[in-house]
Amino acid sequence: MSNEINNNEKSGDIELDEKNLGIAGRITRQFINSPVTPLLMAAFLIIGIIGLMFTPRQEDPKISVPMVDIFVKYQGASAEQIANLAINPLERMISEIPGIRHVYSASQRGSGIVTAQFYVGEDLGESIVKIHDKIQSNLDAIPPGVSMPLVKPVGPDDVPVVTATIWSEDPSIDDAILRTLSLDILQKLEQVPNSGKGFIVGGRQDQIRIEVSPERLNGFGISVQEVANTIKTANSELSAGNIEGGNRTFNVYTGSFLNNAQDVANLVIAVRNGSPVYVRDVAHVYQAPAETSQVVSYATGPAFEGEGPRTAGSQAVTIAVAKKLGTNGVSIARSLIAKLDSLKGHLIPDNVQVSITRDYGKSANDKVNELLLALFEATVAVSILCLIGLGIRAASVVIFVIPVVILMTIWGAWIIDYTIDRVSLFALVFTIGILVDDATVVVENIFRRWLKAGETSTNIAIDAVREVGNPTIMATLAIIAALLAMGFVSGLMGPYMRPIPVLGSVAMFLSLLAAFIFVPWFAMRLRPDLDALRKAEKKEERQIALIGRFYEPLINPLINNKFIGNIFLFSLIALTVISCWLFSIQAVTVKMLPFDNKPEFNVVINMPEGTALPVTANLTSRLAAKLQDIPEITAMQTYVGTASPFNFNGMVRHYYLRKQPWQSDIQVMLLDKDDRERQSHEIAVNAREILQPIADELGAKIQVVEMPPGPPVLQTVVAEIYGPDADTRRQVAKDMTDIFMQAEGVVDVDNYMTDEYDYWRFEVDTKKAARRGVSVTTINQTLAMVMGGYQLGDVKKGKLLEPTYIVIQAPMGVRSEINRLGNMPITGVNGESIPLTELGRFTRATEDPIVYHKDLRDVEYVTGEMTGRLGAPIYGMFAVEDLLANYVTPDGQTITGMPMGLLGPPDDDFKSAFEWGGEWTVTYETFRDMGGAFMAAMLLIYGLIVWEFKDFTLGGLIMAPIPLTLIGIIPGHMITGAEFTATSMIGFIALAGIVVRNSILLVEFVKHEVSEGREIKEAVVNAGKARMRPILITALTLMAGSYMILDDLIFKGMAVSLLFGAGVATVLTLIVIPLGCISIKKHFYHCCDVNGEIIVYRDEPEEYKLPLWMSLYSSVINGAMWLFYIGRMFVMMVKMGYDNVFGGTPDYVSEPAVETPPTPEPEPEVKQEKKAEEPVTEKKESTEEEKPVAKKAAKKKAAPKKKAVKKKAAPKKKAVVKKRRGIKLKDDSDDSDSGNETNDNDSDDKS
Repeated sequence: MSNEINNNEKSGDIELDEKNLGIAGRITRQFINSPVTPLLMAAFLIIGIIGLMFTPRQEDPKISVPMVDIFVKYQGASAEQIANLAINPLERMISEIPGIRHVYSASQRGSGIVTAQFYVGEDLGESIVKIHDKIQSNLDAIPPGVSMPLVKPVGPDDVPVVTATIWSEDPSIDDAILRTLSLDILQKLEQVPNSGKGFIVGGRQDQIRIEVSPERLNGFGISVQEVANTIKTANSELSAGNIEGGNRTFNVYTGSFLNNAQDVANLVIAVRNGSPVYVRDVAHVYQAPAETSQVVSYATGPAFEGEGPRTAGSQAVTIAVAKKLGTNGVSIARSLIAKLDSLKGHLIPDNVQVSITRDYGKSANDKVNELLLALFEATVAVSILCLIGLGIRAASVVIFVIPVVILMTIWGAWIIDYTIDRVSLFALVFTIGILVDDATVVVENIFRRWLKAGETSTNIAIDAVREVGNPTIMATLAIIAALLAMGFVSGLMGPYMRPIPVLGSVAMFLSLLAAFIFVPWFAMRLRPDLDALRKAEKKEERQIALIGRFYEPLINPLINNKFIGNIFLFSLIALTVISCWLFSIQAVTVKMLPFDNKPEFNVVINMPEGTALPVTANLTSRLAAKLQDIPEITAMQTYVGTASPFNFNGMVRHYYLRKQPWQSDIQVMLLDKDDRERQSHEIAVNAREILQPIADELGAKIQVVEMPPGPPVLQTVVAEIYGPDADTRRQVAKDMTDIFMQAEGVVDVDNYMTDEYDYWRFEVDTKKAARRGVSVTTINQTLAMVMGGYQLGDVKKGKLLEPTYIVIQAPMGVRSEINRLGNMPITGVNGESIPLTELGRFTRATEDPIVYHKDLRDVEYVTGEMTGRLGAPIYGMFAVEDLLANYVTPDGQTITGMPMGLLGPPDDDFKSAFEWGGEWTVTYETFRDMGGAFMAAMLLIYGLIVWEFKDFTLGGLIMAPIPLTLIGIIPGHMITGAEFTATSMIGFIALAGIVVRNSILLVEFVKHEVSEGREIKEAVVNAGKARMRPILITALTLMAGSYMILDDLIFKGMAVSLLFGAGVATVLTLIVIPLGCISIKKHFYHCCDVNGEIIVYRDEPEEYKLPLWMSLYSSVINGAMWLFYIGRMFVMMVKMGYDNVFGGTPDYVSEPAVETPPTPEPEPEVKQEKKAEEPVTEKKESTEEEKPVAKKAAKKKAAPKKKAVKKKAAPKKKAVVKKRRGIKLKDDSDDSDSGNETNDNDSDDKS
C-alpha cells in the first residue's frame, strides 16, 4: 500500500504551499501516512473501553447540594423564646459563611432546627468544616440553657440505594425480634466495599422496664427518685488499680453491672421497720420491647409476582443502605442484594421474608442500558444514511470514526468526574447525528479533489483537507458555542443538565480531530480508483439533476416574482406568530420537566396535630387497603410515627424528620414501566382520587408525592407569606390556603402552620414547695421519670448491637390519668413523702405554633401540587392571582405575587406580601439562564461568522433562519402531545448552531459561484441544488438520532425540538438563504486586479441596514415572543399601579391588548474592507503551468490603500469583465484616477 501511495505522489502530485496549509492541513500532513495513526486509533478505542468499564453508573447526574441541619435544645422555652434567643443568633452566624444560599429554620417549644443550604456545587466536606468553625468560634454567643448545637450534614449520597424490608407472618416473631435480626443483617451489609451510611426503620428496641406504682411508693414512703438513684448507683463497675503478689500483677475491679431484669428487681432501695424494701416491692420489673411509638408494616399488592408468600399486612422493619461518594451505584446495589441472598438460610431464618423495596442500581442500569440501546440504534441509523448518501467507501470512512468519538467521549466523562447516567448518555445520542458531519465534509472533498485532478495522491488529499479546514472548524465551533453556553445555567438544573453541553462539546471537538487525523488516513487506505470516482460523480450529477427538478420550480418563482416572494415572507411571519400563539391558547403547555415514569410514589399523611398514634395507624391501614384496588401495585410499606427511608426528594423536603404520632406515609411500589400500560403519573392521579374522600372524612390531609424527574423542590406551588406580625402572617396564610383550594388544577393544598392542640403543664407552687423542702428540679425530674422513657442506664450484653436501656416510668393506666399522677410521692427535706398534688396543680394550655424563618425573616408557607394537563406551576399561579384580585389582607393590603414576587421576596416586612417559590424558582432560574445562554451563544456565533467572512451583513443573513426552527418546534410539541420543557429549550439552542452550519454551506457556495462569474440568481439556485444533499444528510442523521429517544419522557421535549425543528428549518433554510443572498447581492460581487488578486469593493462607509424582509421578520418574531413571556406580567403591573394610585381594586376584566414595543435593529457602521478571494479564471483558458501561479495569487492579501488598488486594477477591468460571461460588475468606474466611483447595480439584474 505504501509503494502505491508513493508512486501516486510522484505521478502528477501537486506542490503544497507550506505557509498556507492551515491548522487542518498541518494536522493531516502529520498523520495521513504516519504509522502512529492506527496505533493512536487503537489506543483511543482501548482508553474509551476502559472509560466505559470504570465510569460510575447511576440514574441521574451527580449534584452537590450541601445541606446541613443544626439542632438545638432549650428545655422549657416557648417557640418564640427559642426563635429569638437560640435560633436568631445561630441564623446570623450561619448566614455569614461564604457559599450559603439560604438559611431556613423552624422553632417549636423546647427545640429548634436551622438548615443551611449552600450553593449548588459547593463541596460538602468543606461546607461542614465551615459550619463547625463558625459555631466553635462563637460558642460564647450561645445563651445559658441552650444546648451545644448538633450538626448533621445530609447530601445526595446519603440517599439509600437499596432498601430491604424484613417481615414475617409467624405470630411468634414480632417487630422487636425483626429489629434485632435487622441489626445483624445491617452489620453484614456494611462489610460490602463502598457501601455507605446504613440505618434501620421500624421495630421496637428491647429494654428493662421498671413500672412504679404510686400506691406502693406511698405505702413504703419511698419516692421515684430514690428508686432511680438505687439503680444508677448499683449499675457501675470501676477499675480500682492493681496489686502484686507471688511474682504476679493483678488488676482490681470493684462493683458490677446489672445483667438482666432479675438483677434490677433484687436491688434494695431502703429498710423499713427492719425489713429491706426491694425494687420489686414498689415496681413491676420486666424485660420487654419498648412501648410502641412507631408502626411499620409490609403488604403485597395485586400485581405481586415475587418469591415468597403474599401478605395483607405484616409487621416489618426496613434496612436502608447508601453508597459512598463517587462510587458505582449499580455495582454496589448488586453486591448488597447478593450479600442479602447469601445470608438467607444462615443468618436469616426460613420463616422470615426479605423483600427488596428499593433498588436504585437496577433502575439506573435499566435506564443506562435503554439509552445505550438507543445510542446503538442511532449509530446504525446514521450509518445507513451515510451509506445511502455517500456510497460504500466514503461511508465506511465516516462510520469508522463513530465508535472512536463515542468511546473517547465516555472516557472524557470519566476524567471530568461525570457518571454514565441518562443525561450524559442522552448527550451522546444527541450528538451522534452531528458528529459525522465533519468527517463527511472532509471525505467528500478529498474524493472530489481526486476526481478533479485525475490523481488519488496524498498531497491532493492534504490540500483537500486544507481547503475545507477553516469552514469546518468554524462550523464546529459554532455548534460548540451554542452548546457550551448552556453549561452556565445556575441552580439545581445547572449540574443536572450540564453533561449535555459539556459532553456534546467534547464529542464535537473529538469529531473534528478525528476528521483531520483518522478520516484522511482511512481515505487513503480505502481510496477508490478513478473509474469509481467518475461513476460516483455521474451518480451525484443525476441526484443534483433530480433535486433540480423539484427545487427549481419551487425557488424560481420566489426569486423572479417579487409578489410571490412577499407572500412567502409574510407566510413565514404568520406561521411563526401562529406557532407562538399556540402557547397562549394552551395548545402547547409549558413545564419545567415532565412527569417521569417511576416505579414508585409516596402518600404522605398528616392527621390533625395531637392525634394519637393508634388513630393515625388505623387511617393509614385503611388508605393502604384502598390502594389494593390499583392493579399495578406490587407492594406497599406503611410508616406511622416514623419516616420511610428518604429519597432525594425527601432529603430536600426533610421528610426524614417526620416522627410525630400524627404523621405517616405509604410507600407504593409499581410494576416496571415495561410491564404496565399506564404511566406512574396516571396511577398517582388515580390514587389521589380514591384516597381523598377517605382522608376528608377523617380530617386528614394527604399528598401523593411522585419522584421528581429532575432536581427536587419544596413543593410544586409554594407561596411564601411575609408580613408585619405573626397574627397577620398566619391569617393571610389561612386565607391563601382557601384560595389555593379554589384554584383550578391545584391539589394537595396544605400549609406549614400547626393546628391548635392542647398540652398539660404542672404549675409548681413555689411557696408550698419551699416550705416542704422540695426543689423545682426535684419535681421536674420526678415527673420526667414517671411519664415514660426516662433512661437510667443500660444492662451490659456484649452480643447485642444496640444497648438494652433500663427505663423507669409509671404504668400506662397511671400516665393517662392526671389525677392518679397527682398521687406520686416526692420526698421532702425531712424524709417525708409528699403527694405531687400538694406541691402544685395540672393546667391545660394550647401549644405554641411553629415559627418559621427564611433568610432571617419570619415566613409562612402555603403549598400545593398541580394536576391535569396544565401541570406547570405557572398555570396554578395565574389561577391564584386571578382569585386574589379582590382579596384584602388584615393590614389592608392588596397582595399579588406578580411581577415582583416572581423574582424574590419583598423588600421589607412592614406590610403583607408574598413570594412565589417551589418549582417556579427553579423554572425561572433555568429559563433566565438559558435565555442569557442563548443570547451569549448567538453573539459568539455571530462573532465567529463575522471573523470568518469579514462581513457584518453576511453574518446576519447566515443567522436569519434560526427563528424558523420555532415553526417546527412548537407545532411539533402540539402534534406529539409533549410539553415544552427545559429540554425543549436546550434543543432550540442546540439547533441554532446546526442551522448556522447549513447556512454557511449555502453562503460559501454562493460566494464561490459568484466568484466564477455567475449571476447571483443563478448562483443561489446552483447552491441550493449542490448543497441540498449534504444538508439533508446532516438533518436526517440528526433527526434519526433524536427519534431514538422520543420515548424518553424527560428528553422528549428535546427530541421533538430536534426532530421537527431540524426538519422544518432545513427545508426553509434552502429557500430563505437564497432569497437573502439576492437581497444583499452587492456583498457577493468582486473585481480583480492585473495580478489576479481579488479585492472586495465597498461603497463609502454608510449606515448599516438589514434588508427589509429580515427586519420585518425579526421584529415580528421578537414582538410575538415578548407578548407571550412578558405580556401577562405587564398587565399585572398596570393593575398594581392602578391599585396604588386609586387605593382600590378594580373588577377583573379581560386583559387589554399589549402593544409590543419596537425592537431596534443594530446599526453598526460597515468599515471599508478589502478581502482577498480566489482568482477568477476560466478552466478552459488555464494551462497546467498557470494553476500554481493562480493559486498563489489567490492567497495574497489586498493592498492596504484603496486608491492604490483602484489604480492597479483599472487597466485590466474591461478584460476581466469580458471573461465574466458579459456580466458587468458593480463599482465599475470610467475614470480610475479621479477616485470617483459609480455603481452599476442595475446592470446586475439585467444580466
